[in-house]
Amino acid sequence: QVQLVESGGGLVQPGGSLRLSCAVSGATLDYYALGWFRQAPGKEREGVSCISTSDGTIYYPDSVKGRFTISRDNAKNTLYLQMNSLKPEDTAVYFCAATPRFGTMCSIIFRTTWGQGTQVTVGS
Repeated sequence: QVQLVESGGGLVQPGGSLRLSCAVSGATLDYYALGWFRQAPGKEREGVSCISTSDGTIYYPDSVKGRFTISRDNAKNTLYLQMNSLKPEDTAVYFCAATPRFGTMCSIIFRTTWGQGTQVTVGS
């Protein structure tokens, strides 16, 4: 059974950077489509990046495009999210997710395993 553990969240000033990590156990990364999602208080969960297993296609919504970068290290069985030029509106709990395949724009269409989340707060 795949398990996901996020780390790397924290408090950062606007314009700063953070790198989130998601350690994957119980399966190798090759078998899953992987993604990062976030949820702010009172808002719906939003996909911020996901990687397709079939062709490696990466999706970013316009809200983070050019600022966030998803990557994976198969040797370490770890997924990363590099977040630059952070804005107060990026404040949320960030979750990593593993699933057989995402739908368009990181939509959830199959049973998905989630991590416990890590808090990212952007403010002074």
